[in-house]
Amino acid sequence: MESGSLLFSFFLIFSGAAVLASVALFTRQPLLVAYIVLGAILGPYGMELVNDTDLLNDIAHVGIIFLLFLLGLDMQPSHLGTLLKRTATVGLLSSLIFALTGFGLGLAFGFTQKEALIMGATMMFSSTIIGIKLLPTTVLHHKHTGEVLVSLLLLQDLLAILVLLLLYNLEGGFASSQNDILMALAALPLLIMAAYCAVRFILLPLMARFDRFHEYMFLLAIGWCLGFAELAHALNLSYEIGAFIAGVSLATSPISQYIAINLKPLRDFFLVLFFFSIGASFNLALWEQVWIPSLVLTAVCLLIKPATFGFLLKRNESKSTAWEVGFRLGQTSEFSILISVLAASQLLIGSVAAHVIQATAILTLIFSSYVVVFNFESPIAVSEKLRRD
Repeated sequence: MESGSLLFSFFLIFSGAAVLASVALFTRQPLLVAYIVLGAILGPYGMELVNDTDLLNDIAHVGIIFLLFLLGLDMQPSHLGTLLKRTATVGLLSSLIFALTGFGLGLAFGFTQKEALIMGATMMFSSTIIGIKLLPTTVLHHKHTGEVLVSLLLLQDLLAILVLLLLYNLEGGFASSQNDILMALAALPLLIMAAYCAVRFILLPLMARFDRFHEYMFLLAIGWCLGFAELAHALNLSYEIGAFIAGVSLATSPISQYIAINLKPLRDFFLVLFFFSIGASFNLALWEQVWIPSLVLTAVCLLIKPATFGFLLKRNESKSTAWEVGFRLGQTSEFSILISVLAASQLLIGSVAAHVIQATAILTLIFSSYVVVFNFESPIAVSEKLRRD
């Protein structure tokens, strides 16, 4: 990369984001839409002003890691286990329904069985970023609606990790994939135990002794988050699950909310880059080939996800809670984009199939955000009555 090009890219991204965000706020549009549109305009398939999207993707990935870390800081371990047990049936049944729907639609549009299978897999997941970003921390996060939503997202994240592990190891043969998955699952409880031991015997004593030094607390929190993300990755787990475990292990600490408040601006910095990279990575030249299947998949996703969650949750939840959770989860995920990129790089799917998955993810992220900000409480709700931080 040429000297100064990263700084120039950051100048374009954040100055452009400020301009489009101002327009979005005046016209009462979701801010993340502005970031995605900016990526499409400035990226390699638009004006070609920001070309190193691989580097920006890597940087933006840190935002997702911080997001999961902050989420973990708000989850009490005992409560988390209870929530996962309550939503496991709903999460698994809904994922099966979405996967079969995506698989059937993939075959109907003439894609190969392998491509349709991967399309079905990407339909299983909802966006952790959208779900949590549009969740008011002062209103819903500690209430039942937010807890149900978060537990479903966590279960989907675990399924996404299994899919990614399969794809990462598919070239080595099925036996190799199976062994790596079993090793990763065996490593998960060891990682959890290591986190709690380290927090009890190392982190908490350090925090208690040096809590007056805010800069040190900030560095310790970042090091803990990224260190456990790297450790999880080394054990064939994802960076995200490592960061989440790091957060949960600190959740019972009195310092957890202080850390969460101080890391939020850093998280938002990286998330702007994440949404920009989504728009920048889409090849607009393929739009004519992918727009029909993408729009159909988008429409089906926006309809079937709220309906499925609303039906499955109504046995244990109120009707309003069930439908609100369904609408908040009515999109595909950033994991869907990651899976499509990885599958395409291993030649498991073609370029058109990969872009159908990516276009569906982008469209569902946008339209689902509109549904939430116009109808439910969120930090960027259109109505003043619904706007909650």
